Amino acid sequence: MSSYAELMALPVEELRRKARLRFRLVEDIPTLLADFACAIADEVQTANRDGRPARLILPVGPVKQYPMLVEITNRERISWRNVWVFQMDEFLDWQGRPIAASDPLSFTGYLQRELFGKMDQDLRMPADQHIAPHPFRIDAFSEALEKAGGADCCFGGIGYHGHVAFNEPVISRWHKVSVDQMRESLTRVVALGDDSIVVQSIHSAGGNSHAIPPMAVTCGMRDILAARKIRLYCAAGERHKMIFRIAVAGEATSDYPVTLVQGHRDAEVVTDDATAAPIEAGLR
Repeated sequence: MSSYAELMALPVEELRRKARLRFRLVEDIPTLLADFACAIADEVQTANRDGRPARLILPVGPVKQYPMLVEITNRERISWRNVWVFQMDEFLDWQGRPIAASDPLSFTGYLQRELFGKMDQDLRMPADQHIAPHPFRIDAFSEALEKAGGADCCFGGIGYHGHVAFNEPVISRWHKVSVDQMRESLTRVVALGDDSIVVQSIHSAGGNSHAIPPMAVTCGMRDILAARKIRLYCAAGERHKMIFRIAVAGEATSDYPVTLVQGHRDAEVVTDDATAAPIEAGLR
């Protein structure tokens, strides 16, 4: 693709022909979120039927699929006793320390309250099977994932600048990270880019960017790309229109880390028809 402008204007069927990463479209965002919830539930049910653990990398963002997932779990009596959840990332304060689980912006706290805590007691997994990256035990995430047998599926969203988890592009006049370096990146502490802080503030703090923690700890692209399946959901409407197209048909580049998913043996991006439509610039 010779330019981003041309990529943004491609009709959907031509985009599909040029895609380097498979994508699937659904009718609208509510359908998308229901699809997301069902996909996670299906992974757990399949593992239970096969008599093996389900090892899932899960995001906190988007989150609206999780109440649906809880409802499916409780209604269908899906046991999570043999599920291992590897949480993608977590916010850190300005000193690189984890925010408290009680903080309303804590990803760990959200999963504990809104996902695991709302499942029926007898269906819940043991607490020690929820693994989150930690800045003071930086290799523990990958070690636990390897010990569990690797991820069966990595689920996620896509950030405004193409990050999966908080694998943000390095924006610096002094330092450039190559595609190969980003592909092999490990669990690490990152300073959040201005665009990530602004987007997070719009979704989570009424546009108050001062409320968003400035740092995060994230699993690396190496663990994400090693998952046996990858399923990414673009559920944010207008904000996802450009990055959806770059993800599925742009050149592989560390400037948009999601493009490194291209070439994975079983990866798919899911979005709705409106998000996938060609982009027309103009005042609205």
